[in-house]
Amino acid sequence: MRLIRFFKSVGAEMKQVSWPGVKQTRHDTGTVIGISVLFAIFFAVVDWVVQYGLKFLA
Repeated sequence: MRLIRFFKSVGAEMKQVSWPGVKQTRHDTGTVIGISVLFAIFFAVVDWVVQYGLKFLA
């Protein structure tokens, strides 16, 4: 009985959610992809520098 009440309350809350539009979703997706690429480049450079440094010390 509590499970049914829970799902009813979840449904009621989901009706009150303000969902973003298509334009906002595309903007947010582009931002996430762009920042992910920048982080990937950053970590690749850091990895290369560390590898070079370790080879230099060995």
